[in-house]
Amino acid sequence: MLASPCAALLRVFEPPSPSQFSRLSLSLFLLSSALCTLTFIPPVELLLASALLQASPHVVGNKKTPQSASAMNTSTVESRFLTQPGDLGIVAVGFSGGQPKAGVDAGPAALIDSGLLSEISNELGYRIHGDQQVNLYKELVPESDPDYRGMKNPRTVSAVNKRLAAQVYEHASQGRLVLTLGGDHSVAIGTLAGSAKAIRERLNRDIAVIWVDAHSDINTPESSDSGNIHGMPLAFATGLARDDNDEYFGWIKEDMRMSVKKLVYIGLRDVDAGEKKILRDNGIKAFSMFDVDRHGIGRVVEMALAHIGTDTPIHLSFDVDALDPMWAPSTGTPVRGGLTLREGDYICESVHQTGQLVAIDLVEVNPSLAATEAGALETVRAGCSLVRCALGDTLL
Repeated sequence: MLASPCAALLRVFEPPSPSQFSRLSLSLFLLSSALCTLTFIPPVELLLASALLQASPHVVGNKKTPQSASAMNTSTVESRFLTQPGDLGIVAVGFSGGQPKAGVDAGPAALIDSGLLSEISNELGYRIHGDQQVNLYKELVPESDPDYRGMKNPRTVSAVNKRLAAQVYEHASQGRLVLTLGGDHSVAIGTLAGSAKAIRERLNRDIAVIWVDAHSDINTPESSDSGNIHGMPLAFATGLARDDNDEYFGWIKEDMRMSVKKLVYIGLRDVDAGEKKILRDNGIKAFSMFDVDRHGIGRVVEMALAHIGTDTPIHLSFDVDALDPMWAPSTGTPVRGGLTLREGDYICESVHQTGQLVAIDLVEVNPSLAATEAGALETVRAGCSLVRCALGDTLL
């Protein structure tokens, strides 16, 4: 029972980028101290632990910390659908055009600057592919972008997602796990399109999507009250929303789409009336926070995975607003009554344990929206934790 306070202390003193210092060594150090004192860790030991962490080298800006030659993927799970399971394709998408609040385009840089990629490389042992620079796609923004079918910034969102789909496809077609750091959740139009096309070509299989979010993001242009496309990605991904014009998502062909039968939600608690009808009419499997409260996160994840089955590659798309604002306050549409960070981590750990994971999205981290700097840092730290768990990081 002493592991929990030690883990809590470790989070308090964890700096933004502990890239080279062994988390396990520090955990054992604090644990041994707690065992000796039973109730507290003496201040001198806290100072020593803090000093050791501060001495740890880390990433500054987008500079990559070189991977140790002896590093290797630490996951003990055998991947069922990746030919290069130790390779991780990174796509960082600094895009905010799918919604009106500024700052979410800075989310990927905040995650990278916190040392996330360094931890993935040096602690989890992945070989990282991609330029590791944040893509802003400014060259794709047209001079004029009027509303279309009620959608805001439609040409911009479509052009960016077409480029993003090609980037994800390039990694996925080579048998790599793909990690996309957003950006608002409209970027999932591109990530799902690229993932679905690559998996269909490489394995002749459809993808399944586990969508962890406070919102269902399956409005069509006609059902949406706001016109914000970050609330529509799954409508385009499943074909519930379509357009023939390439400028307005007409580039999404059948081989880039997914079936509503392979879509599962976890964490819903703010769903529009029109979206509720879409979910019911299409028989889409959805677990709201009511289900989490009733069954517990373990049972909910078990049911979600059972619905998908064991023969389907999984694309995990995680919006940090699925977490309660206590854990992730710095996001565009926070909703109280959400998942705890531990529940979010458990979802990611469980999906990784299946060996079916082929792609991950982590979106909607907006460092500019927190009331305090501490809130922004807590949200970034939560996002990093979710990614690490999805990549195989474990408590023991």
